[in-house]
Amino acid sequence: MVLIVDDEAQLREVLQLGLGAEFEVETARSADEAELMMATREFDVVVCDHLMPGEEGLVFLSRAKKQFPRTQRILLTGYMNPELLSRSIAVAGLAACLMKPVSTPDLILAIRQALPL
Repeated sequence: MVLIVDDEAQLREVLQLGLGAEFEVETARSADEAELMMATREFDVVVCDHLMPGEEGLVFLSRAKKQFPRTQRILLTGYMNPELLSRSIAVAGLAACLMKPVSTPDLILAIRQALPL
């Protein structure tokens, strides 16, 4: 099961539709909502936007690494900063860091690669 976390409703819907043929997908509009959902059900992968109101995706994914270590983490960001990328992968134990707008095939590939065999 995949959890998409993004404050943009339209993007959540597009990603849910695009991934729905391959995976079971749930969505959350904030880190707080995602954390509540993760506390009640197990997700294989969480895909989270970096810049969201309330809490940055990297902060949330770093906490998720500790609270839900079996859940793989993918960060989406609208701008690539080499320092952010290297820090993100190390701090949050990311399976991937992808640029927005991300194509559905690229996201599907990243999710498949994050899943254990």
